[in-house]
Amino acid sequence: MKNIVLDKVDKALLALLQQDSEQSLQSLAEAVNLTTTPCWKRIKRLEEQGIIVKKVALLDPELLGLSFIAFVMVKTNDHSNEWYQKFVETTCEFPEVMEFYRMAGEYDYMMKVLVSDMKQFDGFYKKLVNSMEGISNVTSTFAMEPLKYTTALALG
Repeated sequence: MKNIVLDKVDKALLALLQQDSEQSLQSLAEAVNLTTTPCWKRIKRLEEQGIIVKKVALLDPELLGLSFIAFVMVKTNDHSNEWYQKFVETTCEFPEVMEFYRMAGEYDYMMKVLVSDMKQFDGFYKKLVNSMEGISNVTSTFAMEPLKYTTALALG
């Protein structure tokens, strides 16, 4: 893992870009007390170092009819590399899966699933459990109300 040192200006730029990546170079430069060329060079360096991974538009899932959030925990009895690779590849193909983690503890995997309603979730669930042999247990919990959502990382 790379050990990248960020100074106060880098962190300020990253914080500004996390709030709005479409800010003009001029406004970013002014906010961190730089001229545009050094500001642009810093942003390019942060991209080249892999700190800025990509710039995207964040959509409002509720306005798009996707307000049913489920957290799905999966157990397996097969911990072979072959099963793991196939499960990851298969699960990552499901567009309903927003986040997917290999876990320590009682469950082996956890995913955040976003769909329109219980009926669509049931379809996802059936698709998931029928797509892989070796799943021994699936437990789902459902969010009643989102209380915090952010994509911004704490930069310290």
